[in-house]
Amino acid sequence: MLKNIQEWVLLLGIFGIVALLGNWIGYDIMVMDAVPGMLLLIAICLAGLLLGKIMPGNIPSVAYVAIVGVLLSMPWIPGSDFIVTYTNEVNLLALATPILAYAGIAIGRSWTDFVKLGWRSIVVAMFVMVGTFLGSALIAEMILRFQGII
Repeated sequence: MLKNIQEWVLLLGIFGIVALLGNWIGYDIMVMDAVPGMLLLIAICLAGLLLGKIMPGNIPSVAYVAIVGVLLSMPWIPGSDFIVTYTNEVNLLALATPILAYAGIAIGRSWTDFVKLGWRSIVVAMFVMVGTFLGSALIAEMILRFQGII
């Protein structure tokens, strides 16, 4: 368990540093302003990962991370103002960049497995993406027209 925690801290630390740099370069938020928020987000992630390991059942750790984050940011929880204020300094897209890069590397390492899926899986994936985009656009169009925005 201690080895897992050490690996989590290392990975979350690397993600945090990359996200802080992305936050600074892409959104002009100074690194020192975002460090407290990033440390809070890392602590929330660690708490969720630990809960995922120690709680009975087969619930993914990401669910525990989300639950801990939501509970700590509820207005009636003492200290939630502090958490919300500092985590607002970290842009969501700055967090997504290193995570997506890691996912790309993970897929790249198993490129042979991806190739085994064949060309049909690429066609199916393209249809899924186009369908998702068109479905989202259609829903947005209907909602915006219903509200009278467009």
